[in-house]
Amino acid sequence: MGQSGTQTFRQKIKAVYRYEVVDTEKTPQIAGRRFHFIGAGGVGMSGLAKVMLKNKAIVTGSDQTRSIATDKLCELGADIKTGHCVENLHSHTEAVVISVAVRESNPELIQARAKSCRVYKYAEMLGILCSRYETIAISGTHGKSTTSGWLTYCLQLAGLDPNFIIGADVLQIGSSSGTGDSRFFVAEACEYDRSFLNLKPYIGCILNIEADHLDYYKDEAEIVEAFTDFARGIKHGGVLVANGADANVAKVAKRLSSYVRLETFGFDKNCNYSAQNLVPENSGYKFDVLRHGRLLGNARISLPGKHNVANALAVIAMAKNAGMDTGRILELLPEFTGMDRRVMFKDKVNEITVLDDYAHHPTEIRASLQAIRQKYEPKRLWCIFQPHQYSRTRFLLKDFAESFTLADVTIVPEIYFVRDSIETKKQVNAQMLAEKIRGNGSEAIFIDGFDAICEYLMKNVRPGDVVVTMGAGDIWKVADEYIQRLRGNR
Repeated sequence: MGQSGTQTFRQKIKAVYRYEVVDTEKTPQIAGRRFHFIGAGGVGMSGLAKVMLKNKAIVTGSDQTRSIATDKLCELGADIKTGHCVENLHSHTEAVVISVAVRESNPELIQARAKSCRVYKYAEMLGILCSRYETIAISGTHGKSTTSGWLTYCLQLAGLDPNFIIGADVLQIGSSSGTGDSRFFVAEACEYDRSFLNLKPYIGCILNIEADHLDYYKDEAEIVEAFTDFARGIKHGGVLVANGADANVAKVAKRLSSYVRLETFGFDKNCNYSAQNLVPENSGYKFDVLRHGRLLGNARISLPGKHNVANALAVIAMAKNAGMDTGRILELLPEFTGMDRRVMFKDKVNEITVLDDYAHHPTEIRASLQAIRQKYEPKRLWCIFQPHQYSRTRFLLKDFAESFTLADVTIVPEIYFVRDSIETKKQVNAQMLAEKIRGNGSEAIFIDGFDAICEYLMKNVRPGDVVVTMGAGDIWKVADEYIQRLRGNR
């Protein structure tokens, strides 16, 4: 969007929505200041550093390993070192940004504190950066990345050119982050550690609220309270786009500040934006979009799964509130083909289809398996599920056991270890999950080791079957290795 387009949007903010317009003079100075990123190669951290560079910050940093992300930052003018050591911290560094993975024992962080550098968590710095833009923040237990990527893609093609930081690559853009020429900033808003409370958006979105991250939150009520605080952080005169069918989201809506408008989406005609007359079409759906009970237009999406119809409604509502033309929104919706590791097609070899998916919560697992059956109609559906965190597996064990009914065979390797205590690790294991799945009437086996899993697949999977690796850890490596073996490269 050029200068005139930006001015038009800012005038609309004042005249139509009466949003607060950020006074960037009151936000911390970024241009010309030296920021050091510890853990610069992470998805969020590298995206944040990229946008900081656009705002004329001097960026240095480090990561344990060199990667495409760190190389890209260097190409853009950052100085990113491989490995962590005191020498990486420039003597003129004014502030340090750390990822959640950085421990207090990190030598660069110790040095930064000794030098009295201001230390920001990633989410804190993202909030400061977003305060300089008209931010659209997408939250929810499920669907954040897909909905954020979908909205970003539509805004880009409509010429609104947003800045964005998302938790996964938008396949058609080829990145999880980017800089644009408009005042828009699309941000995926994560509830873990209450990090999303650092964002004060003009347009906030809550897709759904379920129990998760129970290693951090005491219970579901505390999670709802955190989402309530997120909604209360929406700028004066802003809008909350909220799932009208979610009971927990309804609790948040009842506590919403009077100066924030509420717009709901869902399959009920009483929602502000609703989808009616759904018809499966190819791998997606076509449906009518109603606004306030009146036909807004006919829509199509290319993504499988009814949950993606709901995500599409959220995109429509946010895009409309950002000033996009209705016809253009509906025209662009079916062009979006998805995100990295979201029911992602990897290859088809010897009539065996291999997919990869990020689902790591029972609700996501059910939605992904249903979408796979809709799109591929497999003879047999094999799911290799790597549980993510011992604490999540323990807290949601019963729900996990019931979530694999749409898989013909579920293979469970050992649980991916992250953020858990040794005590928590003793309380649950992958064998227990496999037993619970079998007890629920589904076929499930525990296989220890990725090589052993590939060997089992080579002996038992047949033409016409679909194999999906699933989880938030490194289970995608099984898909890659299995494909190589199918091709005869092993």
